[in-house]
Amino acid sequence: MENVQAVIAATTFICVIFLIITEWIHLTVAAFLGAVILVFTHVMTLNNAIEYIGRSHATLGLFFGVMVMVRAFEPTKVFEYLATQIVLLAKGKGKNLLLGIVAITTPICSVLPNATTVMLLAPLIPPMAEEVGVDFVPLLILMVFVANSSGLLTIVGDPATFIVGDAINMSFTDYLVKLSLGGAIALAVIVVMLPWLFREIWHKNLDDLEHLPRPTINHPRVLAVGGVIIAFVLTFFVIGESLPVPISPAAVALLGAALAMLLAHHSQIDSVNNILRDLDWSTLLFFMSIFVLIGGLEKTGVIASISGILAVILGKNIFLGSLVLLFFVGLMSSVVPNIPLVVAMVPLLKQYVVNTGLAPAEVLAPDFAGQFPPAVLPLFYAMMYGATLGGNGTLVGASSNIVAAGISELHGRRISFQTFLRYGLPVMAVQLITAAVYVTLRFLI
Repeated sequence: MENVQAVIAATTFICVIFLIITEWIHLTVAAFLGAVILVFTHVMTLNNAIEYIGRSHATLGLFFGVMVMVRAFEPTKVFEYLATQIVLLAKGKGKNLLLGIVAITTPICSVLPNATTVMLLAPLIPPMAEEVGVDFVPLLILMVFVANSSGLLTIVGDPATFIVGDAINMSFTDYLVKLSLGGAIALAVIVVMLPWLFREIWHKNLDDLEHLPRPTINHPRVLAVGGVIIAFVLTFFVIGESLPVPISPAAVALLGAALAMLLAHHSQIDSVNNILRDLDWSTLLFFMSIFVLIGGLEKTGVIASISGILAVILGKNIFLGSLVLLFFVGLMSSVVPNIPLVVAMVPLLKQYVVNTGLAPAEVLAPDFAGQFPPAVLPLFYAMMYGATLGGNGTLVGASSNIVAAGISELHGRRISFQTFLRYGLPVMAVQLITAAVYVTLRFLI
């Protein structure tokens, strides 16, 4: 029976990915249908499905909260105003716009979750692109690439990086010394590829800046109070979890959402019904469905089996194991969201290094606070790079990708799987290769 359930879970997941790739049906419908099939075929009960969704409540709460805040402040026209200022600052040159997106997104994503940053910054892109006269879809895709790659600059920059780093008891400083350079190299790859990937935008020049529309900010007093709310939220995103009584980013985002709705309602700039109606519910439903699908693979042992096969192939060869793991996890995270992937892979990798005699059995203890043998650490470093950079490969590879697709759809354009793949595949390939070179030179030779 267990084998049958594993086959159903794996087949359903593969079919969902196939439907998303071919775009026969909307990606949210495909994922939702797959999740319902797992419940209908008793691979998991409805309670199991809700439990797997509940495990990711922090992600869903964070997304919902930020969505509400962004939508609540739309009537102030602050996004159109900022977009015009950015175009003027870039002097109407496409090259400057592309480099500006890299420069703005990078520092924020090194300390905040990448999907959160995309939610906050992406609304600037469509009006900015319209003023310059270029397609906003490539600009959104570029922001996603930068957001995902910037997560490697610090241990807190990406949830997947933090999960792996926490599993091997890696400090913030230790990460900066050993691994941040790899993140900087990944960003440098994007900058070098800009003139080729975004050729049309790179050479675009807007000479007549005087006739740009000059949007004015509506409800300045409301926006001033809203600025205080946003500052509060961003501050506690950074320091909340380090307080004596920790406050999660999701809780901060939900509080910010409640305050933003209170402000919008009390000032009468918009109604609560309008704000909630315009949220990107499609993206939230997609994530919930994906969590159920990944839960099906985990519950039936599919992910464990794949990892077991990998361990048999690798043996005790750390050099080969690190490189294979980097590319394997990179390719896997291009179709499976990296957070559930690393959550499943970390304990399996720990078990692998113990079974092969590369690490003592003590490292398997949940309260293990010591140091792992230096010889096995490249395996975990490779997983960090693969899980984060692999998300740049396809539309479903990272949460920020899906968020950007949802925002694009709200502005009347759909980012197709093939469109994202045309940009993402070369970026992912070059980034994974350069990461492999860095891991080899830094840790394996």
